[in-house]
Amino acid sequence: MPSAPSPDAHPPEHFPLLAIDIGNTSTVIGLANAALELTQTWRIRTNRDHLPDDLALRLSGLFGLAGAEWPKPEWPRRAVLSNVAPPLGQNYVLALQQHFGITPFVVSALSLPDVTIELTQPDNLGADRLCNLFGAERYLNEHEHAIVVDFGTSTNFDVIGRGRRFIGGVLATGAQVSADALFSRAARLPRIALEAPATAIGKDTVHALQSGLVFGYAEMVDGLLRRLRSELPSPAVAIATGGFARTVEGICTEIDFYDDTLTLRGLVELWASR
Repeated sequence: MPSAPSPDAHPPEHFPLLAIDIGNTSTVIGLANAALELTQTWRIRTNRDHLPDDLALRLSGLFGLAGAEWPKPEWPRRAVLSNVAPPLGQNYVLALQQHFGITPFVVSALSLPDVTIELTQPDNLGADRLCNLFGAERYLNEHEHAIVVDFGTSTNFDVIGRGRRFIGGVLATGAQVSADALFSRAARLPRIALEAPATAIGKDTVHALQSGLVFGYAEMVDGLLRRLRSELPSPAVAIATGGFARTVEGICTEIDFYDDTLTLRGLVELWASR
């Protein structure tokens, strides 16, 4: 495994570090200290219509929630950005440059020389999946492989090998996308909250829908994890992250750990490893 960065690899004046993970549905934002620990995190809705000034206002408001007022030293000095929802990423870059004097490091497969991507088209690997590669390292321990299940707009299964190897994975429809497709094509079905019912056998329409959408989805996740593990030469640890992960916690039997900040923490560790 590549060596971890020294605590002195980045001088204190580089911190706080702003980390922004732009997803299709949600954007997760965090501040990290010189020990690479997340001290603040926020999850906001991704809006592709926001312009740089809109984003600057939103960021300054979040910094205010953290008790930091311009130009106090609690405001970020560096930034790292992961983006899967263009053109929003470029607007964040402009907002940071124009209003905060920061040019962020933007994650891409081409900017990470110490990563091995075992795909036929490695340049197409999403920035969020590269972050998961770094975020999962701490879970390897005695394992040679990890599988990150990232529950977002799509559900990604990222198969990772020791030494920062991205081996491959699976892309599946996200739980909410599946539910929205069902509701849009069946007008008589009510929209429901995606939460687990008490039993699998439904006693009314809402109960039956929750059973199919939550328990059925959990079985899909468990089945794919078993299949992926069967194709690896040694046991793999499985970690879940993303918005829907906590809904299936305790239901999915093949997941070993749940980590809400895995992608954002991986983004911070990726920046520090450069």
